[in-house]
Amino acid sequence: MSFFRKLFGLGEAKVREPEPAPSQEHKGFTILATPFQAQGRWQLCGILQLESEGEIKEHKFIRADAFGSEEEAIEMTFFKGRQIIDQQGEAILKAPHG
Repeated sequence: MSFFRKLFGLGEAKVREPEPAPSQEHKGFTILATPFQAQGRWQLCGILQLESEGEIKEHKFIRADAFGSEEEAIEMTFFKGRQIIDQQGEAILKAPHG
């Protein structure tokens, strides 16, 4: 590849696969930690999944909590996910999203 192709990014584009979300199991559910950056902080966000009758049901949750590091946000997402599961169980999957 020529110097100019490298310099201006005209060469082969390398597509980076997204990394899978960190996950944790709790009482038959899978908790996926999907925090995102907002205003320089990491927003608590996750997905609860449960396989039922051959179908995966999901509930996405976002909280106002924000953290200085992605690791903290992931840890607290797992904590909040376990708390939701303990309090609401499978009923969370029947609740309207919003």
